[in-house]
Order: sequence, then C-alpha cells, then structure tokens
Amino acid sequence: MQRVRLSSQQAPVHKLGDSQMTLSPKFRLAVIQSSLLNPSPELESSLSGEPFIPGLPDDVALNCLLRLPVESHAACRAVCKRWHLLLGNKERFFTRRKELGFKDPWLFVFAYHKCTGKIQWQVLDLTHFTWHTIPAMPCKEKVCPHGFRCVSISREGTLFVCGGVVSDVDCPLDLVLKYEMQKNRWTVLNKMITARSFCASGVIDGMIYVAGGSSTDLFELDSAEVLDPVKGNWRSIAKMGTNMASYDAAVLNGKLLVTEGWLWPFFVSPRGQVYDPRTNNWETMAVGLREGWTGSSVVVYGHLFVVSELERMKLKVYDTNNDSWETIEGPPLPEQICKPFAVNACNCRIYVVGRNLRVAVGHISRLSTYEEKWSFSVQWHVIDAPQSVSDLTPSGSQVLFA
Repeated sequence: MQRVRLSSQQAPVHKLGDSQMTLSPKFRLAVIQSSLLNPSPELESSLSGEPFIPGLPDDVALNCLLRLPVESHAACRAVCKRWHLLLGNKERFFTRRKELGFKDPWLFVFAYHKCTGKIQWQVLDLTHFTWHTIPAMPCKEKVCPHGFRCVSISREGTLFVCGGVVSDVDCPLDLVLKYEMQKNRWTVLNKMITARSFCASGVIDGMIYVAGGSSTDLFELDSAEVLDPVKGNWRSIAKMGTNMASYDAAVLNGKLLVTEGWLWPFFVSPRGQVYDPRTNNWETMAVGLREGWTGSSVVVYGHLFVVSELERMKLKVYDTNNDSWETIEGPPLPEQICKPFAVNACNCRIYVVGRNLRVAVGHISRLSTYEEKWSFSVQWHVIDAPQSVSDLTPSGSQVLFA
C-alpha cells in the first residue's frame, strides 16, 4: 500500500469559484463585478488581437491555459487582460474547457462538522489533488446530513440533492437542488411529489429516480418517483411493493437496486427490491445479493462492488450467475480510513472517503480466467486532507467531470 501525503496543516482549501449563494436563500451577497469579470462584446473584440502567449497560436495557448490548476488562477490572471478574462471567471473557464472536450474528474464530498453538525461540500481535484470549496447549499440550517440523497450526471458535471430531514423535528423534506459545476451555482428545482428522507436514489438514462424512505409521520414509504432533469417535472412510478427505507442503492444493468441493509439484532434477512424502468415493475432482490450487501456499493467494469463494513473492510464483488459475493484479491481498506464511509467510483478507481476526509483510492485490475469469468484485484493508496477539514465527516460523495 502506497501512502501519498499531498497536503499539510498549511495547505489551503481553495474556492472553486466566487460564492453566489449563501446557506439561506433569504440572503444574497451583492457583489460589484468589474468590467473584466463581465466583459462587453466590444471589450472582448478589442482584446482578441492580443495573443494569449506571444509566439504561440491562440488555439495552442488556450489549450495550455485551460490545463492550469484552479488554485493558480488568482496569480495567473494578473499576467494580462486576456488571461484575466479567461481565468477571472470560473463559468467562462469551465465553459471553454467543455467546448474543447476537457473532462477531468472532481470528487465532491458532502460532509458535516462533527461538533456543530453544519453541512458543507468539499471538492477534491483528482488531477492535481487539491481541495476546494463551492457555494453553500441552500437549505434549512438544522438538517440531518444522512437524510439527503445525492446523485449525479457525471459527464455533464451536474449534481442533484433530494429529500432530507429537519433534525430537530424529524420532518422530511421535498427539497430538490441542482448544482452545475460549469456555472458553480445551485438551483432550486421543482419539489418531489412526496417528502422523504433516507430514500434510495439513482440515475438511469439521464433520469433521476427516488424510492422508499421515511415519511412525515416517520413511517416507511413504498412510493417511488422519477425526475426528468430537462423538463424539470416529477411523475410517479410503480410502488415498490414493500415499505422500506434505504441503506444503500446502486444502478446495475439499467436497473435500480435498493437494499435496507442488515438491521439490529440481525435475526431477519434484509429486504431488497429491484426496479426495471423499461417495464415499470419492481421485483424482489435475489437472496444472496441482499444478504451479502454489507457495505457501501459502487459499479466498476459493469460489476457491483461493496466496501464491506464486516469482512475486515475487504472489497468484494457480486457474481450474478451464482448469486454470491466473492472477496477480491488485494489488501483490505487502509486502516487510516475510519467509518463512516462515503464511496464512489470513476473508471477503474474506487474512492473511499473516511472520517477527517482522508481518501483511499483503490485501483481495480481485471483479469479473465479459464472459466470465462472475470477476477479482480485492488491496490490502495491514501490521500491525506488538509488540517482545515480534519473536523469533517463524510455523508456522501459524487464524481463530476469538468
């Protein structure tokens, strides 16, 4: 296991962009922006004759500048007016990156302060391994962070937060928020049909699905609904067939898998349901799948993996043919990563965020066997977080590209 220390007590946490929304939507911060931050077409045209980098064609120079790490923008934009136009506004910067097809991964961590309970998002640049902040999520102040459900349309750089619960009165929320990385901005979307917390969620073919959870009277729900992010409207789908709050959920082979997880005192096998949007039907999850689902899940190489909270923190994979779980080769989760976890994946890498926002990166290798069956192994390394976020505990995570 390789341990990488990429930050220290003095390492700063950078702002991904200028804050555009405070914690409460009732308050707004008036910012007087300069003409360089909101340039007129005439100003842009007048500067277009100046090269980005003398001696280089503009397309080559722009390709270089769009690779600059975000934390260096403040210093670099002082070079000249054209650099200031490009680097002084994050929306402009990420828009140009999108136009030229840049797609770098960023790990968004939904965290809370372990003493005050205050929620916030921290963002890890997975290319340069630096931490950043984004504008505060607009919601009530006293909320339980675990009640929210977060999903993303990763390649579009869009994050969605659904539901939640007010902590002091146990009142579920019908709140729906969207964060766009290109604009560095939160938007309040149409409310869910049913207020719910601790629900299942997933993205299938660009549609946002939520199911089950806890209702306003603290009973478990069997209802489910889907959001079309383009049209912005919710509609009901088939009921689950059983009232259930979600411990974990995953999307595998175009289906939404929902498990309630093992419940104390572990005498009764956990329930699980599987939703197929093509038929709008739910079916009972296979016994081996739900009984072996003992941790947080991710899908890599089209297979369901779980970072187990029981089997010495080993990573295991589900075998659909035999309805069984197999522990994969490689070391267990590094001991520096303490529960609770937030788990997500990108390509062949698994990111496990532990308490104090230490991140374990697991590289999954895939090998075929003589039985035409895949075998997997994992190697871990650890990324330490700066001291400024050491009091934070993760509640969820998503990978976005920008």
